[in-house]
Amino acid sequence: AHWGAAVCVLVVVRTWCVVSGQVRYSVPEEGKVGTVLGRLWQDLGLEGGDVEARRLRVVWQGRRAGVEVSGASGALVVSSRVDREELCGKSAACSLRLELLLERPLRVFHVELEVTDINDNAPLFPAARKNISMAELTTVPGSRFPLEGASDADIGANAQLSYTLSPSEHFRLDSETSNEGNMVPDLVLTKPLDRETVPVHRLVLTASDAGRPSLTGTMELLITVLDVNDNAPHFNQSVYKVKLTEDAAEGTLVVRVNATDPDLGINSEVTYTATNFFPPSAGDVISVNPETGEIRLKGTLDFEEVTDFAFRIEARDKGTPSLSSHCKVFLEVLDVNDNAPEVWVTSLSVPVPEDAPVGTVVALLSVSDRDSGANGRVSCWVRPASPLAVESRLLGSYSLVLREALDRERVWEYEVEVFAEDGGQPSLRTSRGVRVPVSDVNDNAPRFSQAVYTVLCRENQGAGAEVARVFARDPDEGSNGRVRYSLWEGAAGERAPVGGWRPASSYVSVDAESGVISLKDALDFEEVSVFDFRIEARDKGWPSLSGHCKVLLEVLDVNDNAPEV
Repeated sequence: AHWGAAVCVLVVVRTWCVVSGQVRYSVPEEGKVGTVLGRLWQDLGLEGGDVEARRLRVVWQGRRAGVEVSGASGALVVSSRVDREELCGKSAACSLRLELLLERPLRVFHVELEVTDINDNAPLFPAARKNISMAELTTVPGSRFPLEGASDADIGANAQLSYTLSPSEHFRLDSETSNEGNMVPDLVLTKPLDRETVPVHRLVLTASDAGRPSLTGTMELLITVLDVNDNAPHFNQSVYKVKLTEDAAEGTLVVRVNATDPDLGINSEVTYTATNFFPPSAGDVISVNPETGEIRLKGTLDFEEVTDFAFRIEARDKGTPSLSSHCKVFLEVLDVNDNAPEVWVTSLSVPVPEDAPVGTVVALLSVSDRDSGANGRVSCWVRPASPLAVESRLLGSYSLVLREALDRERVWEYEVEVFAEDGGQPSLRTSRGVRVPVSDVNDNAPRFSQAVYTVLCRENQGAGAEVARVFARDPDEGSNGRVRYSLWEGAAGERAPVGGWRPASSYVSVDAESGVISLKDALDFEEVSVFDFRIEARDKGWPSLSGHCKVLLEVLDVNDNAPEV
């Protein structure tokens, strides 16, 4: 370094002896190290000699380039990386001035080194990504969005840029020339945006220079579509069908409806309400959670009252203006066996005559069960066992009929229970008591307790004396069982009386009500010793019936006659 300073002083001092000369060289940037730019010894017209001994070297003026003099050959060669953009930036011309210093003798040569451009710089955008926001629907086709162009450190054709856009059905690229002559790209909307279809569009803007080969740079365009309330809530089902048993408890979940709104934020927040109840009482049975869409029972179900409910659920968003949609809900109530059969006696024909024929209808019964299906299917029977039975006539209609002949004198009244049982599981049963009295008919004749009465009576008893009492029983009721007695004529005794045969009625009489046999006149053994007669017992029925008995009256002798000579 000290020697170099001395040389500089020497140059200044001895400028008068420096022989001046100028040479121009051109070096491409990024040239390979060791590339020979020129043969200085020949180009400067120097006489032959030892190049290395005469010490030809480079003295830089200002910016330094990566070139040097080869000591052995005296050639100007590339010694390190040469970057035109680093040396001259965007200047159209890039010329570097340097001096070649030759000693022994001391001479100075001026050399101009032109660094030529190659396409070694790709276009560069200010940022790797650009975020753009656009509102759906309200941003109309044809809207333009200016984009920042890329820059290229090269010059000339290597820095001339063109732009392309990745394929998109919604956007195209339009380029304009600025006042500086640069191409400025604009993003143009060609089709309306729909955030719910494509919320984010990702495009690639490519800048290509005109170099050979062409270099490119890219920037990602991230286009976010802003939401507007353009979508009504949408149910995942238009119709919900639900079945619940009628014994479902209050608070039971009926169904959860769900509506989604593809919008964002408050535009997608949905509330639920129930409307259009049929029947109107459905509004007292169900409730809807406005936030979750859960439908629950708030009242009791009764299949026998209402078997089906229908209503609508409205889903409304909170946008401005708000949008809504509806779905239908059908609730079918399923029957459970919660109702016992019911039995009514609609007609009762009593009392029943005891001579009523088998098959006679005693009563008409109406049987019903409010349940349905097997739960409402009813069977009937009668207990205890009796001449009565239940027969089905029509659906829900039964008859209580005679299946055996009646006998009032044996059973004068029947008290039965008509049972009705449904086919549910478990089954339910009910009963209805029916009292059937049996009315009497005159079907029994009076009957004496004895077929033959033998009566002993002493002679000479006075008129009116009671000699016997007969009794006939009639099991019928009322006038049918009320008996009156009368005397039938009978035969005289063993020997005919002096005056001939006399009828029995001349001797005795019978009380019609009590059956007491009394003497009409005193009997005389010597006149009649024995006679018989018949007594008839007749009831007051219609037609009347009668019975008979035989009375044998023997007259006992008393010593009432003195001997005769």
